[in-house]
Amino acid sequence: MGKTNSSRDWTQIYAIYGMDQWQTLVFLLFHAVCFSLLSVLFLLNFESIFHFFQTFLSSPGAARFAAGFSGGVTAISAVCLFFAAANFFYSAGPLHYDMAQRMVGSVNDWSTVKLALDIGCGRGILLNAVATQLKKTGSSGRVVGLDPSKRTTLSTLRTANVEGVGEYVTCREGDVRSLPFGDNYFDVVVSAVFVHTVGKEYGHRTVEAAAERMRVLGEMVRVLKPGGVGVLWDLLHVPEYVRRLQELKMEDIRVSERVTAFMVSSHMVSFRKPSQHVVGPGEVRLDWRC
Repeated sequence: MGKTNSSRDWTQIYAIYGMDQWQTLVFLLFHAVCFSLLSVLFLLNFESIFHFFQTFLSSPGAARFAAGFSGGVTAISAVCLFFAAANFFYSAGPLHYDMAQRMVGSVNDWSTVKLALDIGCGRGILLNAVATQLKKTGSSGRVVGLDPSKRTTLSTLRTANVEGVGEYVTCREGDVRSLPFGDNYFDVVVSAVFVHTVGKEYGHRTVEAAAERMRVLGEMVRVLKPGGVGVLWDLLHVPEYVRRLQELKMEDIRVSERVTAFMVSSHMVSFRKPSQHVVGPGEVRLDWRC
C-alpha cells in the first residue's frame, strides 16, 4: 500500500474541525474529577471511614480492609476515567487525522481518480484528506461527502474552504442505506468510524442493526466502479464487514493491525471491486504495514 507522511499539531486539528460528541468528553472528565476528589477524601478521612465500616463489620481487620478497598477502587476508577477521557480526546482528533492519512495512502494512484465518495463524512477530516491528495496529484477529480445531517454537511464545506480544498469538495445530505448515486459511479469510496453507528436505534448487537450495517456495505460496493478501491476504518464490527466483502466477491481484501480508538478495537479494511465477476470466496490479507 502507498503511504502519505503528513502530520499536524493537535491544536490545529481541533481549531479547524472541533469535536463531535464533546459531551462525552465532559462527562468522562467530570466523573474523573469527582472520583479523584472522593479518593482524596477517603485518604484524609480514612479513620472515620474505618469506624463507619466497623459499625457493620464485627472484625476490625475486615472493616479496615473494606475501607481500604473502597478507597482503592475509587482511586483506580478516577485513573481509568482520566485515561478514557484522554483516549477519547486523542481518538476524536489526532488519531482520526492520522488514520485519514493512512486511508488515503492505501490508494495507490490518485491521479486517475475522477470521483471519490466519503460515506458519513462528519466534520470532514477524511473528506479533506482525500481532497488534499487530489489537489497534490493535480487531479481534476472531486470528492463527495455524504452525511445524514444537512447541518453537518454545511459545516464540513466550511472546513474544506479553511483547508484550501473547497473546489474539490461537494457535500450533500442523504441516506447512507440507500445511496443517491447510480451503480459503478465512484473510483474510490471511503468511510471512517461511521458504519458502526448505522442501525444503532436497534441496539448495536441486534440482528437488525447488523443487517443495516450490511446494507451500507452493499451500497458502498454497488456505487464503486469495477476496479475501484474501497477503504473503511471502523470500530468493533470489522470481522462481519470482511465476511460480507467476501460474500460480495471483493478482491485484495486487507485488514490492518488493531488500533485502539474510543477505548475499543478498530481496524482499517481495504478492498478492490473486481473488473469481472469472480467465483469463490475472496482472500483476506492481514497487512501490518498499512
